[in-house]
Amino acid sequence: MEISKKIESLTNEMLDKLGRLVKYNSVRGEALPGKPFGEEPAAVLAEALTIAAEMGFRVKNLDNYCGYAEIGEGTEIIGIAGHLDIVPAGGHWTHDPFTLTREGDVVYGRGTTDDKGPLIEGLYAAKLLADSGEPLKKRIRIIMGCNEETGSACMVHYNEVEEPLTMGFTPDGNFPCIYGEKGHMAMIAESKNTRITSMNGGFVTNAVCDECTTVVPKDAAEPDALRQALSETPLTSFTVTETPEGLEIYARGVAAHASTPLLGVNAAGCTMEALQRVGFRDDFVDFYVSHIGTACDGAGCGLKCADAYGDLTFNNGIVKTEDGKITATIDIRVPVTVTEEQLRTASAPYLEDDKGKITILDIGESLFYPEESELVQSLYRAYVEVTGDTENKPMVIGGGTYAKSLANIIAFGPEMPGVDYRIHNADEFITVTDLVRSTEIYYKALQNMMRR
Repeated sequence: MEISKKIESLTNEMLDKLGRLVKYNSVRGEALPGKPFGEEPAAVLAEALTIAAEMGFRVKNLDNYCGYAEIGEGTEIIGIAGHLDIVPAGGHWTHDPFTLTREGDVVYGRGTTDDKGPLIEGLYAAKLLADSGEPLKKRIRIIMGCNEETGSACMVHYNEVEEPLTMGFTPDGNFPCIYGEKGHMAMIAESKNTRITSMNGGFVTNAVCDECTTVVPKDAAEPDALRQALSETPLTSFTVTETPEGLEIYARGVAAHASTPLLGVNAAGCTMEALQRVGFRDDFVDFYVSHIGTACDGAGCGLKCADAYGDLTFNNGIVKTEDGKITATIDIRVPVTVTEEQLRTASAPYLEDDKGKITILDIGESLFYPEESELVQSLYRAYVEVTGDTENKPMVIGGGTYAKSLANIIAFGPEMPGVDYRIHNADEFITVTDLVRSTEIYYKALQNMMRR
């Protein structure tokens, strides 16, 4: 049977297994004995390894940091590294995020695209290749991590206790394939003096702050003037309510991944700009607008830059108030040729004044493989063979994946060009059509790497 037809015949089976993973709210939790990322990540890993064992894979749990399923023989290892942890559901879902829900060709649920669905695709691609009769002279290892969204400590542990991969991919990006990933820079801004009573919004650092509730003194602005200013922003909705504590502003924007913040609308940023526009005189409002704002290019911190592979992007994910101090997280994706020294030098004059302070928390290196390398071309050929698409080319992205943590892999799918699967957003989905197509692409990619 033609491989695509074989995969189509297995879609209900694949979706059943995906539903078994989606039901776990596998956000990182409090560390427990033997469960470094909490109860749910350990539980979903156990379920994933059970699924793999049922399919005939050899499985191993690596101390609940991660685990793997393996098939084939030999000293070389072809790796598929995906993650079972998720970002919080957040936002306004129209479907239960933890119940796989199918409507025609579309299947909803948290993790369907990022990254539980692709792990199921990888398992089936490997099993179908093993069942095809083609000799597996190399091992195929599907690695299942539990901490990609909050630091990838799972892969640090993998590198400490397991063999390196010979080559492979992480199904946690875009097709055709990704040969470069921008560097990452994390900062946090904090107020020194502010009249804002409270400001709280966002749910993760690596997504645009899509909702924010702010309370300011009653004399901060005329309510109607504030409503007018908010109406001139790209917010999708807002309210201004007079309460005993002051004026309460609820702002709703649009969530987006931190690597593509221009696709979102920062609710906190729009609120701050509206407050400044109506004349609310406040140190932290001024500091936020001048240093963070809504431009997403880092200009306010002296970081606006670009190279041949893309622009720097700048995102505020979370704002919160504790003990009278407001903090705002900043997630930056850095062009692959820009160095840490350049970032520190450029931002140094902007990090502190009498109205606020920004602290650099971390600067991570970029990843880059030559486009003509054997790894890139093996994967790209598989994509073209299945889709016939030669217009879309290998790319550099702002997102960070396991490719920065494991040797000899790059990101490869599952997102098809031009489709927004709403990862890190409400109503994340996958289509059955793409489930079949991605599995076939991964099958061909494994075949290419097996034959090299």
